[in-house]
Amino acid sequence: MKPAELVLRDVHLPAAPAWWPPAPGWWALVGLLGLIALFLFLHQWRRRRRQREWARWFDLAGQAATPAAQVAAMSDLLRRAARRVDPHADRLREEDWLAFLDGGKTAAFSQGDGRLLLDGGYRPQVDAEAVARLRAVARARFLELMAGRR
Repeated sequence: MKPAELVLRDVHLPAAPAWWPPAPGWWALVGLLGLIALFLFLHQWRRRRRQREWARWFDLAGQAATPAAQVAAMSDLLRRAARRVDPHADRLREEDWLAFLDGGKTAAFSQGDGRLLLDGGYRPQVDAEAVARLRAVARARFLELMAGRR
């Protein structure tokens, strides 16, 4: 055969790859995104479970027999939680303790219902409404301290 008589055919491209099943890299990406989503879900679930457990601890302290005992139990729990943020916070006294509990955000402890923590546990009679107001403020601060927020 002579070179002039050689008949060439057109170039035939192979068929385009199908979109399914995806390439292994896409499977790896989907798996990685799934693991990240699972990690975030478990992290949030664990945080919520711990928050509920801490709130239950605080609520159990509110079941003391007398209002004075409730104030003493709240004070004790706040001091224990404060050690999570600052190891020396449980040694603070009087106004320094209330200022620490305020955290620089509000004056709920140093000028509000939180002042009951100073001597409420030692009084023979404590107003139940004042204890209820203190419980709301102290519970929120307890949960913040247990979460490690100053």
